[in-house]
Amino acid sequence: MTGCKKHFLVLALGLVVSCMLYSQEKRLEKANENFDRYAFVDARKIYLQVAEKGYESPELFKKLADSYYFNAQLEAAVPWYEKLINKNPDEVDSEYLFRYSQCLKSIGQYEKADTVMEKFNILTGNDQRAQFFMNTRDYLKFIEMQSGKFNLSKLDINSKFSDYAPSFNNRGQLVFASSRGNRTGISKTIHEWNEMPFLDLFSSNILEANGVLEAPKKIKGRINTKFHESSTVFSKDGQTVYFTRNNYTKKRLGSNAAGTILLKMYRATLKDNKWTDIEELPFNSDEYSVAHPALTLDGKKLYFASDMADSKGLSDIYVVNINEDGTFGVPKNLGDKINTEGRETFPYISDSGRLYFASDGHVGLGGLDVFVAVPENANEFSVPYNVGKPINSKEDDFTFVLNEATKIGYFASNRNGGKGNDDIYSFKQIGELITECRQYVKGVITDAVTKEVIPNTEVILMDDANNELQRIKSDQNGKYSFNLECATNYIVRATKDDYKPTEVILTTHNVLEHEHNLTLQLSKGGLAEKEVKPGDDLAKLLELEVIYFDLDKSFIRPDAEVELQKIIAALKQYPQLKIDVRSHTDSRAGDDYNLLLSQRRAKSTIQYIIEKGNIDKSRITGRGYGESSLVNKCENNVPCSESEHQLNRRSEFISIK
Repeated sequence: MTGCKKHFLVLALGLVVSCMLYSQEKRLEKANENFDRYAFVDARKIYLQVAEKGYESPELFKKLADSYYFNAQLEAAVPWYEKLINKNPDEVDSEYLFRYSQCLKSIGQYEKADTVMEKFNILTGNDQRAQFFMNTRDYLKFIEMQSGKFNLSKLDINSKFSDYAPSFNNRGQLVFASSRGNRTGISKTIHEWNEMPFLDLFSSNILEANGVLEAPKKIKGRINTKFHESSTVFSKDGQTVYFTRNNYTKKRLGSNAAGTILLKMYRATLKDNKWTDIEELPFNSDEYSVAHPALTLDGKKLYFASDMADSKGLSDIYVVNINEDGTFGVPKNLGDKINTEGRETFPYISDSGRLYFASDGHVGLGGLDVFVAVPENANEFSVPYNVGKPINSKEDDFTFVLNEATKIGYFASNRNGGKGNDDIYSFKQIGELITECRQYVKGVITDAVTKEVIPNTEVILMDDANNELQRIKSDQNGKYSFNLECATNYIVRATKDDYKPTEVILTTHNVLEHEHNLTLQLSKGGLAEKEVKPGDDLAKLLELEVIYFDLDKSFIRPDAEVELQKIIAALKQYPQLKIDVRSHTDSRAGDDYNLLLSQRRAKSTIQYIIEKGNIDKSRITGRGYGESSLVNKCENNVPCSESEHQLNRRSEFISIK
């Protein structure tokens, strides 16, 4: 009987648990429906209730974290991304690692965020965001150097709602988007994404002396509707405005195939002090968003953000030509230098042609940061540079605009200390931003054994093709220095009589104002202190690494180039020296084939020394010996490892004078 009771008890408990799970899953279905239509707040309420009941799943953690992330509440997203990653470390999609890293920055945990990005880099490999991170590992140092170029001021025009997207018109006003509602304080429709009222466009007079704004007024005309209007840009004459609105044309609301209402760009004309003749731009679509316009000073190019078919990430920046008759060309993606797999958005083109934009794909302080790229030629920009603090913070910072004549500008941020969800800040630029690469290498030449400095050492800077760029001598304290370019490979070599030459490969990155410290140590053992007899192998005298070749190949490998440069240095240092290059193969393949292969290897080695070192060809002879001079047991049909065969694929440098 006891057993029967126990059986029914277990069954009853199983039914209760099953019902509870079924109940939670039904609630999650409703939450997911809300999430899929971007009703993040409604979805989050259900997710939190389910989580409080003890229900756990990767999908729940993802949706909860994302509901905060996509509403720019990065701090609140941290514990949920943490639960997701800690419980499923080997199964988490790489995109959640990126979001987790961004959220960690929002609470100042930069070291932990960098560790997560290192894992993100391993998983993704060729993701542009990972590459930017790996190339700018000391990004915090650069941001500190860039910081302090702006003085910020809070503005009284901000509301308890969302205020952002400032832009200048030609009437001394700042136009911006706000969800504050009408003058009675009654807000129009609530947006499900963040439960904030929909946005309207407002204008405020600018007091030029300090950038302070007068009380804002809603823009007149049919430009404002019951849906979102935001991010404007005005033509130089002030008669045309481009702006962003929900997909709402001729009082009809459009949506994509999934039923989602996206964003479109519109153009309007000023007539009798009211905006009218509103038309949507021809490259809009119901299936992707087109938003956040920016104009060049001459009005001939329009920049914007979109997730159209060829976009790289969540949103990319595009440019399109505006023809004389007001028609448009074909939009062009700005490419990998600007766009990443993340968000690039809210472009602004200054009068000097600089591109300012917000991004979470380029390396920054957290959330969206503001970046600047300098024009280089038609439709091309430099690599983007973080504008530093105090414009950028751990939170979202975006919609940056600047009057370069007055140095007064505005941007929006959801940082702590504001009045509402997003607030507009004014600033005065007080210093020039760093927008070009200034990297250096400096160091000291020392004796590898005694550690004493070696003055008057010849130091040579070469590119990665071993072309000499600059040659100097270290000073009396053994010091040297070179100016470098960003994102470039270099070879730094030091040579001195009675010492073996030494060299180091140096790769610069995209971090500006960086100084590389490189001490070069020289070891005794140059040819000057040794008797070189005919038949001696210079590689052994100079203690060089063996010049190896890949299987069945005759090209000079990068590791071999480093050693060949030392042979070249010896030939230049001792003009009477002549050598014979002897190249060899392993035993695999036929004897005749290997003889021809070794001859090709000898020829490529000799050609490299003559061309790269500018050495007279009369000082170098050589030929191939095939597999006739193996250095180990690995003859035909003898089992050997790949490393053992590799020892036979080599070149020797025999002194003949």
